[in-house]
Amino acid sequence: MQLSFLPQQTIVEGEVAAAQAVAPQLTQVSSGSVAYALFQGFASVCLWLQWLIAQVLSMTRLATSQGADVDSFVGDFGLARLPATFATGSVTFSRYSASGTALVMPGAQVKTADGSQPFVVVTDTTNAAWSAALGGYAVADGVGGVAVPVQAVNAGTQGNVQANTITLIASAIPGIDTVTNPASFAGALDAESDAALRQRFQGYIQGLAKSTTAALGAAIGQVQQGLSYAILEGVPGSGQVTVTVDDGSGAPGAALLGSVTAAVGAVRAAGVQAIVQGPSVADTTVAFTLNVAAVASKPAVAATIAAALLTYVDLLPVGASLALSNVIAQAYAAAPGMVASIEGVLLNGGTADIVPGPTGVVKIAGGAAGIVIS
Repeated sequence: MQLSFLPQQTIVEGEVAAAQAVAPQLTQVSSGSVAYALFQGFASVCLWLQWLIAQVLSMTRLATSQGADVDSFVGDFGLARLPATFATGSVTFSRYSASGTALVMPGAQVKTADGSQPFVVVTDTTNAAWSAALGGYAVADGVGGVAVPVQAVNAGTQGNVQANTITLIASAIPGIDTVTNPASFAGALDAESDAALRQRFQGYIQGLAKSTTAALGAAIGQVQQGLSYAILEGVPGSGQVTVTVDDGSGAPGAALLGSVTAAVGAVRAAGVQAIVQGPSVADTTVAFTLNVAAVASKPAVAATIAAALLTYVDLLPVGASLALSNVIAQAYAAAPGMVASIEGVLLNGGTADIVPGPTGVVKIAGGAAGIVIS
């Protein structure tokens, strides 16, 4: 039901009419009279009550709730907002003199140049510089630096910093003089928005007590943000469904696949076998000739376009094709006004779109090295 709220003047007019209906002798109700002032005061209280009613209505309906009210509404149904994620990347610690040894320990902090975004060194036992005996990243005698992984202290997109912006060493590291991040950080997400949570709630409700693809999709969506997936049913009567899931990397880890398997297993029908797998990767190279406007720097524009194309391709969901026309459009959009023309665009040496198949994802082979701009 849509309630109609009255403005103050309409309320005052209604009060005057009601009062005069029972007391015809009340004639002094013009502006400035005592009676008119009383009517205005009552009307102000009515406006306040109308506002309280509007607030209650907005908080009791998911479609109009905001923030904590959305959380409490969906929480009654066992659903929760997906949290923000932390940006990760690699920084390079360097020193002016390569003599002697140095050790970078997990927990060491670095910050952006303005000091606003802190990052902490994390453990990676697969890193070539990792020393299990020393419990840190060793910089050997004669070596000028070491690249180590870090994670943002603050969750959310604020940790997605640009390249060469992490330049402060917040905790002293003997033998280390400078730090920088050669590549930009990406992938961190803010907490799920109200709109996204409302939309996911609809799928969640629609999938309750059902073993449909919608129910499986709703279960997968609760695992974490940024997932894309494809659900393929097997041969009729086989009792098998295959779920292909990707987190944007093209190679989701065992922990993520295990979480998705558990989520899908909670809603699948008895007797149905659910196979959860990562996607097959269609490695792709991109090459084209770039002509820039007279006022533009070609190396800078080329770097901007390459970064934009990498981000665009990484966000393609499972089963989505990489169209040659979209590559051209993304290249122009990455540097508005700076691109004069783009010629000879090739994907894997040809002009055909890259079609990964229903369980595949497209990725740029070798990262930025797979984009050749001449």
